[in-house]
Amino acid sequence: MKRIILTGGGTAGHVTPNIALLPRLKELQYDIHYIGSYNGIEKELIEQFGIPYHGISSGKLRRYFSVQNFTDPFRVIKGLGEAKKLVKVLQPDVIFSKGGFVSVPVVLAGKGCHVPTIIHESDMTPGLANKISLPSATKVCCNFPETMEHLPEGKAVLTGSPIRQELLSGDKYKARDFLHFTSDKPVIMVVGGSLGSVAVNDAVRGILPELLKSFQVVHLCGKGKIDSSLQGLEGYAQFEYIKDELKDLFALTDLVISRAGANAICELLALHKPNLLIPLSANASRGDQILNARSFERQGYSVVLEEEELSQEVLLNAIQNLYENRETYINAMKNSPQQNSIDTIIDLIESVVRS
Repeated sequence: MKRIILTGGGTAGHVTPNIALLPRLKELQYDIHYIGSYNGIEKELIEQFGIPYHGISSGKLRRYFSVQNFTDPFRVIKGLGEAKKLVKVLQPDVIFSKGGFVSVPVVLAGKGCHVPTIIHESDMTPGLANKISLPSATKVCCNFPETMEHLPEGKAVLTGSPIRQELLSGDKYKARDFLHFTSDKPVIMVVGGSLGSVAVNDAVRGILPELLKSFQVVHLCGKGKIDSSLQGLEGYAQFEYIKDELKDLFALTDLVISRAGANAICELLALHKPNLLIPLSANASRGDQILNARSFERQGYSVVLEEEELSQEVLLNAIQNLYENRETYINAMKNSPQQNSIDTIIDLIESVVRS
């Protein structure tokens, strides 16, 4: 039996692409193991699939001053020792890493034990964890054509990001009943990210009276971000977070307003949903969401507004223009070369194992 170790963690975005690969890996009869941090979000997400989970010590390498910068290197060293022991015991045929700092010791351990490793980089430019891991990788998957120039020659493969296949099987009629929406107006889904973007939430709520004249709005606003004054407003439904019904909401949705996290926008691409992206400001991040969004804009998949541009008039005009030209964006997404990400990555895994 072929054995694979999956790794990645710290955020859901470093785990869900691994989850998307599970059905095909099981079909191909891989013995699947997961290495993550002791109590990270990845542990909770993975254990529900019955995959053997192995926790290791994990630290974070920060670009800014923190007291933890003095203690985390020792956690990383400890994690490397634990990862080496696991790799020697499990003897995998291949390691697939989705990134995050917990993955670094696993990738380094793989190289030390002569196990081929495939890394997936979601963003336009590699994050710090993947930069450290690149020299140890056999192949590196990426989402954006522009990323290829930032990766070692001969290692980079444009795959797109694997998305959960259940998102493709939603029922719009179930969603309409769930939301108590009507069939006479198109639906906008607003996705503020798992923590909820104040900028996106406030901008959308500021234009609701005008927006609801032409659209219905389902708003995933993030934990603690429900506006109780808007409860019961006709044509508007808000939730902190949606899990099981998400596929149905996507089936009903005509337009999406979203942050520009790499996994989120790759889901929109796979679902062919015309979208308006409002990336996280460079003041609050390393600017990767802006780069992601601009790449999708260049490829004809998205309209982009940066936070600094947001005003009620600008946002309303962008939404109206996107809706009027939605078929152009749908056709561009349908013609994307990144439609079969799971097949491409599985083929890559298989070829590495065979070689």
